Amino acid sequence: MSQTPEGAWLTIVGMGEDGPAGLSAASREALAQADIVTGPTRHLALVPDLKCPRLTWPVPFEDGIAALLAHRGRRVVMLVSGDPFWFGAGSVVTRHLDRAEWIAHPVPSTFTLAAARLGWQIDDTACLGLHAAPFTRLRSHLVSGRHALILVRDGDAVGSLARYLCDQGFGASSVAVLEALGGPREHIRHATAATLAFDDIAHPVAVGIGFAGDGAVLPASSGLPDDWFAHDGQISKRPIRALTLSALAPRPGETLWDIGTGSGSIAIEWLLTHPAMKAIGFEANPDRATRAHSNAQALGVDRLRVIEGRAPDILIDEPLPNAVFIGGGLSASLLGALWNLLPRGTRLVANAVTLESEALLAQWHGEKGGTLLRIELAQAAPLGSRRGWQASYPVVQWSVTL
Repeated sequence: MSQTPEGAWLTIVGMGEDGPAGLSAASREALAQADIVTGPTRHLALVPDLKCPRLTWPVPFEDGIAALLAHRGRRVVMLVSGDPFWFGAGSVVTRHLDRAEWIAHPVPSTFTLAAARLGWQIDDTACLGLHAAPFTRLRSHLVSGRHALILVRDGDAVGSLARYLCDQGFGASSVAVLEALGGPREHIRHATAATLAFDDIAHPVAVGIGFAGDGAVLPASSGLPDDWFAHDGQISKRPIRALTLSALAPRPGETLWDIGTGSGSIAIEWLLTHPAMKAIGFEANPDRATRAHSNAQALGVDRLRVIEGRAPDILIDEPLPNAVFIGGGLSASLLGALWNLLPRGTRLVANAVTLESEALLAQWHGEKGGTLLRIELAQAAPLGSRRGWQASYPVVQWSVTL
């Protein structure tokens, strides 16, 4: 294969709905010289004249990895949709290979084709793959006047997506149903989320949404209003949460341990700062652990892991974090365990309300350094026929880098 690096045995070929007609010369050459071609049934059907064996890729996708690796050393072509590395199969496969073992030939992605059909500026449009992910991942994108392009599993999923938009107060959103883009079966139809009633939507399908409606919009700032979270009172209140997130200083790709996660509010807001963020919530109370998981689902960060149990016992064997927040269960033994377990450079923030916890943080601040902050808040409240300041319990916050 003329453009294949020496040592590469796998060629990943992006396929459009127009089949071989849309492939580059290098892709066609790879198919002509292949010892075996693998891919889903739909893609294999687009290349009927193969002279080598075909291997149908199984569902779920991960089940095909072992069979692919068993052919290491042969000339293998893998057929995938569009651009293999934009919500595609490329990264899932190549993480099992050395860089010299593979080459990829993409074609225009469904996102590219959809933006071209709708006239949307793709770099200002949310692009999401929700084949096997909940529609709640759209939650932070639900803003009137914004656009999103979404890959979904099948025609039934389009109806479910429209119902989700209606449930969130965005039934007025325009919905473009884009089927088999780039091929002879291409079909584009328009409706609103509230009126969509197509019952013959064919796979593969993408959906373009122009959001409109009067539903609640998730703020982009730290310190979400408390009513975004279901809770039993065990929640870091909005101003304290904003200050805590500021002290935790999230950076893209980092992992948080939220110890005593309660409603999950700190971990959820950490995850909302960037799609590459990770978080684990630890909670001893089963009801609160369940509630934290539900809150994360509702706010579109279903990647929050919630582990039921008491720290520090349940911290062992978990991926080490970049930052730790202690919102519950603060004790000298927990701080000691964390100091022995966490690597140098880990950021730790702990909040205390009781005198005993405050004294503990003052002691550790004296020994380990960092910043000790006392936060006193009051808000206006009725006082007879007038108003007065109603104070909250002061919070003492210790933040330190190990």
